[in-house]
Amino acid sequence: MPSKPVILALDTSAAHCAAALLRGDDILLERIEPMSRGQAERLMPLLEEILSEAEINWSDLTAIGVGVGPGNFTGIRIAVSAARGLALGLDIPAVGVDGFDARAQVGQLPAIPAPRDQVYAQPRGEAPRLMSAQEASDIARGAGLTFAPAASPAGLAGQIARHTANRYKTTTTPPAPLYLRAADAAPSRDTPPPLLDE
Repeated sequence: MPSKPVILALDTSAAHCAAALLRGDDILLERIEPMSRGQAERLMPLLEEILSEAEINWSDLTAIGVGVGPGNFTGIRIAVSAARGLALGLDIPAVGVDGFDARAQVGQLPAIPAPRDQVYAQPRGEAPRLMSAQEASDIARGAGLTFAPAASPAGLAGQIARHTANRYKTTTTPPAPLYLRAADAAPSRDTPPPLLDE
């Protein structure tokens, strides 16, 4: 086992598949691949590639970090399920990192694009919520912050890995998706077929 903690981080909360490998304070490898679909098929091969290139074995990992959203419902479920499964199989902690922490920058309002000209944002001292882009822009301006929502910013997986390194020793609950809006899918309004008794 390496003397420095080795963290594998992953995120599929938007139109991307992202992963990073952190050892101690150093990001060994980081990738973000744009894709609107196919994250479920691409995620595990991407993780295998990163570990192989860094010459790190699964058994060398100290913890798994995962982006828990908000963002794409299906993407979030893919990453969180993978992280929880890996952690269980490797008997190591899994840590969920929300998209606001992963995108936090000094002087900027943490914000993530959402459908219909909206964003997920976390104004200082408030709970994160879904709001119009205009409202978030006004909040940022009023607080003297810049407003630059990004779905797939460079360094996203690396930031998840760094937050995980700071939290894995004290995290006691498995990662869970962070949803701030209702699902777009709705139950069918069609009348179901009658059930026939035999």
